[in-house]
Amino acid sequence: MDRNTFTGLFLIMIVLAGSVYFFRPSESEMKKENERIAADSAKKANTNKTITPVAKAAAVTPAIDSAVLKGPFGGNISGTEQTTILENENLLLTFTNKGGRILSVQVKGQKTYDGKPVILFNGNQNKFGLNLNIGGKIVSTNDLYFTAAKTGTAVSMRANYAADKYIEYVYDLKGKSNNVGLNINLNGLNQVVQGNTISLNWEATLLEQEKSAKKEMEHSAPYYKYINENPDHLNVAKDEKEDLVKGKIEWFSFKQHFFSAVLIPKVPFEKGNLEVKVSTAPGQVKWYGANMIMPFNQLAAQNYSMDFYFGTNKFSTLKAQGYDLEKQVDMGYWPLKYINRFIVLPVFNFLEGFGWNYGLIILVLTIMLKLAMSPLTYKSYISMAKMRILKPEMDVIKAKVGDDNPTLLQQEYLKLYKQVGVNPMGGCLPMLLQLPFVMAFFFFFPNLFELRGESFLWMKDLSTYDDFIKFGVDIPFLGNHLSLMCILMTVSTLIYTYFNNQISGATGQMKYIGYIMPIVFLGVLNSYPSGLNYYYFLANMLTFAQQFLIKSMVDDEKIHRTLQENKTKPVEQKKKSKFQTRLDDYMRQQQQVKTQEKKKK
Repeated sequence: MDRNTFTGLFLIMIVLAGSVYFFRPSESEMKKENERIAADSAKKANTNKTITPVAKAAAVTPAIDSAVLKGPFGGNISGTEQTTILENENLLLTFTNKGGRILSVQVKGQKTYDGKPVILFNGNQNKFGLNLNIGGKIVSTNDLYFTAAKTGTAVSMRANYAADKYIEYVYDLKGKSNNVGLNINLNGLNQVVQGNTISLNWEATLLEQEKSAKKEMEHSAPYYKYINENPDHLNVAKDEKEDLVKGKIEWFSFKQHFFSAVLIPKVPFEKGNLEVKVSTAPGQVKWYGANMIMPFNQLAAQNYSMDFYFGTNKFSTLKAQGYDLEKQVDMGYWPLKYINRFIVLPVFNFLEGFGWNYGLIILVLTIMLKLAMSPLTYKSYISMAKMRILKPEMDVIKAKVGDDNPTLLQQEYLKLYKQVGVNPMGGCLPMLLQLPFVMAFFFFFPNLFELRGESFLWMKDLSTYDDFIKFGVDIPFLGNHLSLMCILMTVSTLIYTYFNNQISGATGQMKYIGYIMPIVFLGVLNSYPSGLNYYYFLANMLTFAQQFLIKSMVDDEKIHRTLQENKTKPVEQKKKSKFQTRLDDYMRQQQQVKTQEKKKK
């Protein structure tokens, strides 16, 4: 405590003590007050003799409410839990009067991997309700027993504070919809609730739906969206809590891998926080918690209107909801998400319209992509063929220069490239241009709801791995299974690497790196969807076919003659590429550096 604070408190104490002393009543005043109190008591005693006690009790009973007898919402503190059901073609909702909330949500027409109904959350470990400041005490409506009333497609839940003071939740489920309307009505509570804001609390434990709990966890997280911003999410791998204070919150979502529970207020939340905890309990994935702040305008009739969405994470379904909900589906980073959203997904949806099996759709999609990329594949093949044909001349240069002067060796190589008009990077650039499409599918297939539960050949579900061989125990690098489609993908990649080395003439470390990578990806992709491994397998097989056709069309002797003819052309007749121009500049710079070093010596 600093000196100024101490001095202020000391002066206040002196003022209070002086007030008590100087303004205390005199003895005569105290005597008169005692005589008045005694006269009033005698008068009341005589009056009570003429009033029937029963009549008096009946007259004052209506003025005594539950808040006086037992505290806020005293009549709703205890009760018997009862449930009410609403359902349509898409959802089956179970409501409980304990908290006046949704007890469980079943998404109809969907099954878990082991064939059970898909239930997003269920049980009393889930919470939903308001936190109200009444008399300095926080009252949670989740602990109150409401009175339920069902009318058609709606369920009303009401908790009375007094005869004309109550909280009411009205849930409305329309036909053929995944949306549940919610109206929260606070009637007459402006005389009771303190403050200008109230808090909405929602907690839910997400239940396991998919074959791999680990993969489901990696694709599950709470999402949220500020107004005029893109959706964002919390950590998918560990516990996290985040305060949402950067703007008004348009919606938030308890997202699982293939299903979501979203809350969309008609008036955005002022601020709030979200929390996620990874669950270790069997059959559970994660626990989500949300606290959102809503304005309380001290109106006699305060209303909050919002909508729930309970359903699949199918891209088109979420997009139809609006509010950018489809951006919960992870399509990858830039530019991968744009490739998936605006190229791959439209083509996939087009093929889906034919009603084919999804294995066939993936095959046709791969063929179309390979045909679109065939000019780049052809250019890459020709460039690698030129480098292979130049290999004998490069070996001669290496024998003359030796390995002691790598800078000089590189300069001699560059001179040869310039003479014959070859771009050493010509084979890599077309492959790099194809790489974003290869990586885009790495995000596309694991998040594609359409593949969920779809079988092809021995693969029972294209959205998860096929455990062709089950180990029964976890093995480092592989896990507890071995995927046949992943093995086929790995073998085809090794074969592709072998033939690619034959075309390019790769030697040394570069030759062996190509064999190591497929083995590494065997461990990585073994637990990824069989649909993804199926695509990579098809891509390799179609590349074999492309290279076979290109090889039959390309004459190595003709390429060799062209390269030798380029040596005889004057330099000014040779069209320089940007890469060759950079190489010339680099060589001149190196030569200048060496000249300056010689002068210093």
